[in-house]
Amino acid sequence: MNTILNITSSLFGQEGQSSKLAQTFIERLLQKQPDYEVIHRDLAAKPVPHLDMDSFQGFAVQPDERTDSQRRAAELSDGLIDELQRADVLVLGLPMYNFGIPSTLKAYFDYVARAGITFKYTEKGPVGLLQGKKAYVLTTRGGLYKGTPKDTETRYVMDFLAFLGIDDVQFVYAEGLAMGDDAREKALRGAAQTIEQLVV
Repeated sequence: MNTILNITSSLFGQEGQSSKLAQTFIERLLQKQPDYEVIHRDLAAKPVPHLDMDSFQGFAVQPDERTDSQRRAAELSDGLIDELQRADVLVLGLPMYNFGIPSTLKAYFDYVARAGITFKYTEKGPVGLLQGKKAYVLTTRGGLYKGTPKDTETRYVMDFLAFLGIDDVQFVYAEGLAMGDDAREKALRGAAQTIEQLVV
């Protein structure tokens, strides 16, 4: 069975616009391909702790040498990575907060970037080990940032996913959501149209 991994990071949980767009995308995809299993990972409802030195060091030691806190961190990381490894399609709900990605998503990224598991270092540089997956990023912003130097999200997320081997990435943008009702409705309609074009 094919698997969709839906990761949302809005402070408003499933009521956030990025979460709603991600859900719309998934529902549309399931209409076309109903045999998908869907895994939901809501980083607002269940945040991943920020990575600290103890946890990071614990990733590199043998399981029987880990302290209790290192063991818990490694088990969390292993579970998150297992979801990623199982997924054929990644659907990421991505709001912009203060010109960047939510800190909860950054913490999640830190826990799934594991040398020898999701990427490896070679003489020619790092190679991602999660190849053959597709990713769709549903991103919402209060202002207009796409294509400007202030859009730090797009490049960062593309670079991080490529680092893990996921380089087939499509973005859906809904911008100007805080610029009045007309701008908001226009942006959401445009995002819905883009979703229809992507899911064929």
